[in-house]
Formats: sequence, structure tokens, C-alpha cells
Amino acid sequence: MPYPLHVTFRRLAVLMCYALLGAGLFIHTSSVRADDELMMRVHQFLYEQTQALGEEVVIDIRPPSPHLPACVKPEPFLPNAGQPPLGRVSVGVRCGEAQRQVRYLQAQIDVIGGYWVAQHDIERGTLITQDMLARQSGSLSALSSQALIDETDIVGKIAQRPIRGGSVFQANALQVPALVKRGQRVTVIAQGSSFRVSREGEALEEGGLGDRVRVRFESREILTARVTDQGILVVDF
Repeated sequence: MPYPLHVTFRRLAVLMCYALLGAGLFIHTSSVRADDELMMRVHQFLYEQTQALGEEVVIDIRPPSPHLPACVKPEPFLPNAGQPPLGRVSVGVRCGEAQRQVRYLQAQIDVIGGYWVAQHDIERGTLITQDMLARQSGSLSALSSQALIDETDIVGKIAQRPIRGGSVFQANALQVPALVKRGQRVTVIAQGSSFRVSREGEALEEGGLGDRVRVRFESREILTARVTDQGILVVDF
């Protein structure tokens, strides 16, 4: 005997509801898994970027908005690649097969490690040497963005202003010593894969190691060369 028509419709409606719920559960589960992969990938990336900074690293990442679509094949990057990732930072993530989608997550990074302070008062114009440094340990995240952590970024620089003993070295308080002075006669070396020639000229500005300085020759020609040593500049071809 056939079932009543209203029972058949009710059963069909129930089956459709189960199907819709199952599809919704699948989509939600897939989204959760994608967010978990995104968070794990960003955490791993930040750990790789910070593990050399100190002895202990604590990384806290704010989860992505649930309203955003899933990020497929996440590839994190730092928008400010020139600065160490400390304190509150923004992390970019490229998503998708072609990585055309970009989103940003916020993270708090606390690093406990060593840094350098002035062992005693340092006068302006002093060349910083290793024996002027003292090692301390603490939260690197609490230091200013200008703080210099690496010894190689401090030793060999000139103090632009007085530095008090016990204070952290700041990038804007130090400068590279001038290897070329304005008006100085300098040697400019032009070099390539199969040649090397040199000319003498007059430096039109002061510059330290790696700086690009304008030089004028007797022919009144002016070009820009890179400082490599005392009175020596190089033009690469």
C-alpha cells in the first residue's frame, strides 16, 4: 500500500535538511581546517624569523576574521622586512594558487634575549669599540624600534651625540665613519667582467662605507660611485 503523499513530502524534506546540514558542516569543517593551517604556517614563519634573536620567544597571533574566505596555500611575509619582528607586528599572507590574494594578521611577539648597552659615558664624535659595550639580557620587545641589538651594527660607528652609560645604542645616534670627505681627491675605479680602469677626481660630498657619492673629474664630468675604502670609490658595470 503506498504511503500518504504528505508523509512522502515530509520524509523528503527531512532528507533535504540532513543534506543541507551535512554540506554546511563540511564547509564549516573545511574552513576551520584552512584557518588552522593558516595559523600554523604564520606561527612557524614568525618562529623562523625570531629564533635567532633570543633565548625565549612567545608568539601570540590574532585569529583571522571568520567572515573571510579560506586562505589556500598561505605564504606569510613581513611588510617591513628591514625591521626585526618584535612587539606588535603585522604579518602579510599571500593566498591562492597564484598568490594574488593578500591579507594581514596581527601578532604580538615577545623575545627574551641579550643586547648591548654603553659600558660608560661616550662623548660625541667617539669611535665605538668593543670594550665600550656591556651585555645585558631582557625583553627585546620593550626596546625602541631604533635599538641596535647586533654588535656588528654598533662597533666601528661614530657617536653623533653623547651616549650615557647603561643606555641602549640607538641607530639614529650612530653613523658610519666618513671614508671620503667633501673636496677630497679620490680614486674612482670602474670595473666589469673583463676590465678595470681608475681615474682621479674630486668628491663633492662626504660618505662612509657603502655610501654613494658624486665625484667630479677634470673634464667636468660628474658621476656617482660607491665608497669602498679610504679615498676609494667603485663604479660597477
